[in-house]
Amino acid sequence: MTPQLQAALKNAARTATVLFVFATIGTALLAFTHDRTEPTIARGQLAAKRALLGQVLPAALYDNDLLTAEQSVPPDDLLGTRQPSSLWLARRQGQFSGAALEAVAPDGYGGDINLLIGIDAAGRITGVRVTAHHETPGLGDYIERAKSAWIDQFSGRSLTNPEPKDWRVAKDGGAFDARAGATITPRAVVKAVKSALDYFARHRAAFAAAPPSVKEKKA
Repeated sequence: MTPQLQAALKNAARTATVLFVFATIGTALLAFTHDRTEPTIARGQLAAKRALLGQVLPAALYDNDLLTAEQSVPPDDLLGTRQPSSLWLARRQGQFSGAALEAVAPDGYGGDINLLIGIDAAGRITGVRVTAHHETPGLGDYIERAKSAWIDQFSGRSLTNPEPKDWRVAKDGGAFDARAGATITPRAVVKAVKSALDYFARHRAAFAAAPPSVKEKKA
């Protein structure tokens, strides 16, 4: 073996060793950082979810921990869902007092509009929030609470307020306002909220009879 080849092999070995050491240190640092930050990230996600639920279900309505009362709901046409979604049952002094449920308006101008809807035990809407959408910025995005109070007009509504025939936007002869030039989006939301109320009415007895989950009992 020539001296030049020996030098090249030694240099390659040193380089491989240095790379291995740096890779090991880097992996250890990543693992350490993940272990330290994961609990913080998880707490932040739970806090964000709790805050969002609080926007559609007033705190005075329940005394249980909604996060531990989460249930998985199979896909349902009334909810507009094509995969399992979530439902949170509210209780006060052990009695069913309402629910927050996920729904989808599949016929928005830009596609699916994801909703979170709060409904009390009497079937009245306590709040609606849009959680995701692809509507045109500046035109159809006024359904977001951060950009407009439009979504608030659902609060207090029920299957009889207004009458079923009036669960439409004003342009179609209904009871719900919509911004001129952007009616496809609100039509989809109004229809989805009404369908969610139908779903709630259909399952209300089961919600009221459902026992607390194992997580709720441990909370």
